[in-house]
Amino acid sequence: MSEQIFHDSTSDRTYRARRISGRIVIYGILIVWAIISIFPIFWTITTSFKMAPDVMKGNMVPWWDYTPKWLGWRSLGLSPDTIGNESTVREEFLKRFWNSAVVAVSSSLIAVALGSMAAYGLSRFSYRFGFMRNSDISFFFLSQLILPPVVLALPFLVLYKSLGMLDTRIGLILLYTLTVLPIVIWIMRDQFGSIPTELEEAALVDGLSIWGAFLTIILPIAAPGMVASFILSLVLTWNEYFFAALLTSSHAKTLPVMVASQTGSQGISWWSMAALSFAAILPLIVIGVLLERFIIKGMAAGAVK
Repeated sequence: MSEQIFHDSTSDRTYRARRISGRIVIYGILIVWAIISIFPIFWTITTSFKMAPDVMKGNMVPWWDYTPKWLGWRSLGLSPDTIGNESTVREEFLKRFWNSAVVAVSSSLIAVALGSMAAYGLSRFSYRFGFMRNSDISFFFLSQLILPPVVLALPFLVLYKSLGMLDTRIGLILLYTLTVLPIVIWIMRDQFGSIPTELEEAALVDGLSIWGAFLTIILPIAAPGMVASFILSLVLTWNEYFFAALLTSSHAKTLPVMVASQTGSQGISWWSMAALSFAAILPLIVIGVLLERFIIKGMAAGAVK
């Protein structure tokens, strides 16, 4: 009997040791991956407070390798000693920031609205367009992402010039909506496909129409997936550079174009580019933190594969 108790206690200790060692390995891998993921943001923030020699030497740790200065933020008129003064650079930054916000948010909202309705139809009804069925139509939407942007550059340039939509926010909104719409459709199709059809059938029996069931029953359940789609679309449109540089010149220019312009005949102003880059990505970080629970729910419900 005592041997059995000793054997059981030894097995328990071995199991606990393996469990603890397994957790240590998992957490260690997660910590290393978190450091790798956060390092670019850390490098951007620290570079915005460096002087030119510190950037060239690759100094990394503030107050250890170098003394932080406001050089990068002063060049944007956002340092403590310049924030109260007039600054043409700061006005330019705020203008580009507003352009990026209007274009990215508007195109993402339109894409989520249109993409959700298209995805709902593909997940609930059977369509036939020539030889194409639902799966073919879904793949057609996804195939729009295969073409590289440079292939579409000349057609859109000619089209927008003929329509008078060059250097306009509405032009970028329509184009960005088209670019992220296939992604939204595929994400939301999986989201709606995971919702039982019995819920809609019960709503129809209770007297609701198709639209009524969609708006009152399905949309609240699919909200996490829609938020995940919106955030993904927002990130893609906020960071888009190619079409913004091609189709805008002054009025509708966005932040990525302004970040890329921090180069000159004397080289790259790394401190100014770092400060501008961090100011540009800060809203996305805040939105991601605030809507984190919706992203997790959307992924857990099968919205993101």
